[in-house]
Amino acid sequence: MKTCKKIHRVLVIKLGAMGDMVQATGPFQAIRNHHSDSHIALLTTSPYKDFANSGRWFDEILIDERPTWHQWRSWFELILKIKQEKYNRIYDLQTSDRTAIIYHLLSLFYKVDWCGSASGCSHYHGNPKRDLMHTLERQAEQLSLASVTNVPPPNLNNIRPEGQKFILPEPYVLLAPGGSLHRPEKRWPKKNYAKLAKRLLIRGITPVVIGGSAETQIGSAITAYCPGAKDLTTKTSMIDIIGLSRKASGSVGNDTGPMHIIGATGTPTLVLFSHSSDPAICGQRGENVKILRIESLEKLSVDEVEANMRLR
Repeated sequence: MKTCKKIHRVLVIKLGAMGDMVQATGPFQAIRNHHSDSHIALLTTSPYKDFANSGRWFDEILIDERPTWHQWRSWFELILKIKQEKYNRIYDLQTSDRTAIIYHLLSLFYKVDWCGSASGCSHYHGNPKRDLMHTLERQAEQLSLASVTNVPPPNLNNIRPEGQKFILPEPYVLLAPGGSLHRPEKRWPKKNYAKLAKRLLIRGITPVVIGGSAETQIGSAITAYCPGAKDLTTKTSMIDIIGLSRKASGSVGNDTGPMHIIGATGTPTLVLFSHSSDPAICGQRGENVKILRIESLEKLSVDEVEANMRLR
């Protein structure tokens, strides 16, 4: 195992996506603790700049504009920017083909002290079962190769939303009916979310729908069926969701990014999985997170979801 000596400038690479960023907050904190006197920068993509800034893990945020393979000028500018900063250690928490290319291009200019899965790097995580490990365990094992230990679970306590952006009737429950558009089998039917919303409203609980632009039609369908529900699709940032979660009585959602945020705040969280994805590898983590997995979400009843909900 290699130890860390005279490391004054550190770069962490984490480009996305939302759930992955949340799961990286434990490693962010561990790196910050390990390099307490160092200048630490994060290379990420623009959607996650505000979130990363708010967590107080980093002294600087660099943006990867994600140039395509034929935009060689942009690639050269990115590599040059990293090279000029003279980082003593680079932690690759993205570990993708893209970051492997960054490593190999940097290696043309100088010997890179790199912790990741790029072939030939100094702190190489070569566990052949790494892709079968949950993200949290995989990242912790990788960081241990660089003597970064005591990696905590996802934690958003550092992030404090300013002001109260949304005025909502309490108690309320967050509903996250979204998910990958190209994987509809990961989505519980919107008609079921609408029925659940109406049941919650009858119990005196306000349903609040969150999601991105891909969920606007679902949000409209839920509020049309249950007019007392609140539709916040496209209106919430990651930081907004943190603030909403801290006051929510509970949450229900598919295997999607916002559920990682909600679960990490300690809010009672029920995540719905089909057998198309494995929570043992990518599942949300948190002290009040419950995973409900079924072969097909089409067959998951509203009764069963309601019975498994946790409220505070």
